[in-house]
Amino acid sequence: MKQTHQSDPRVLGRRTLERDHRRLAAMLRPGLSVLDAGCGTGSITAGIAAAVGPSGRVVGLDRDESLLAIARQEHGAFAHLTFEAGDLLTLAVEARFDIVTAARSIQWISEPAEAIRRMAAATKPGGSVVVLDYNHALNSWTPDPPAEFRTFYRAFLDWRAAHGWDNMMGDHLPALLQGAGLRGVTLHEDDEVTQRGGPDFAAASAIWLQVIESLGPRILPDEAGRRRAEE
Repeated sequence: MKQTHQSDPRVLGRRTLERDHRRLAAMLRPGLSVLDAGCGTGSITAGIAAAVGPSGRVVGLDRDESLLAIARQEHGAFAHLTFEAGDLLTLAVEARFDIVTAARSIQWISEPAEAIRRMAAATKPGGSVVVLDYNHALNSWTPDPPAEFRTFYRAFLDWRAAHGWDNMMGDHLPALLQGAGLRGVTLHEDDEVTQRGGPDFAAASAIWLQVIESLGPRILPDEAGRRRAEE
């Protein structure tokens, strides 16, 4: 049985198109058709729908029905936006989208080459596949976090690797895109730095507390250690 990851809706719900998928935001214009694969709670997908306007069409795809229920409830006002249940690894749609995108989703798929191949197959000739992902193994904190958090993060990386999820997905994306037959592949590197005192610091730092709360029991059996990591 393939392992799947259930994302915390608190983490997904804070994301926006303009802040968290900037490269895609710059490409959007009215009238485009877009497939957002791994849409989660639809926070970025709703931004896509606003950008392409009523003359466009947007489909959010996710395999988690509980996240889709949140997406439909919170973003149902867009008549040209629909949310559909589906797995990227079994996606079978004709080439009908101007843009097919996935933000922070391929890193949770153990067969990323197949996922990107299906994204490419859903894209119109002359369209674009836009994938945003990053390297978990290169995350760093300054100053160094307490030992309890470092222990949790090592367990997090080991847990991902044990399920076949690539901790260096960002570096491997260009080869995966080229392997799917895509041409004109470009790589845009964007180091995300969140500084204490910045406007997004509280929300960004809270993400790791939420990750420990949701994933901790599965990947770190030491309950006392998890509590110290949360603190």
